[in-house]
Amino acid sequence: MTSLVASDEPLDGVRGIVFFGFPLHAAGNPSDERGAHLSRVTVPMLFLQGTRDRLADLGRLRPLLAGIPRATLKVFEGADHSFHLPKSAGRTDAEVLVEVAETVAVWAADTLRSYSLSPHCAS
Repeated sequence: MTSLVASDEPLDGVRGIVFFGFPLHAAGNPSDERGAHLSRVTVPMLFLQGTRDRLADLGRLRPLLAGIPRATLKVFEGADHSFHLPKSAGRTDAEVLVEVAETVAVWAADTLRSYSLSPHCAS
C-alpha cells in the first residue's frame, strides 16, 4: 500500500521503502501487474525476497526491478515469504532473520545517507 501511494506523490518524511517479501502476485498465479507502479516511486526501495516465496516469482521480479535504478533486490536462498527455511537449508530461521536485519541496516546507512544528500531530496 505504501508503494502505491508513493507512486502517486512523494510521502512527507519517507526517504526509502523496505519490502519484506513483496507480494508481486497471488500464489500459483505469476504476474507482474502488482509491480507496475514501482517505477514511479521516487525514493530508494529495498526488496527482501526468498527463493521459495510463492508470492513473488523471481523470474518476474528480477527483470521488473532491473529497470528501476532506485530498487535493490536481496535474495535469501531457501526462504519462503515469511523467511522460513526448511530444515534441509543448513541454517535456522533465526540466522536468516539476523541476515535480513543486517541487510536493512547496511542498506539504510549507505543508500539513505546518499539519498538524503542528493539534490533531489529536500531537507
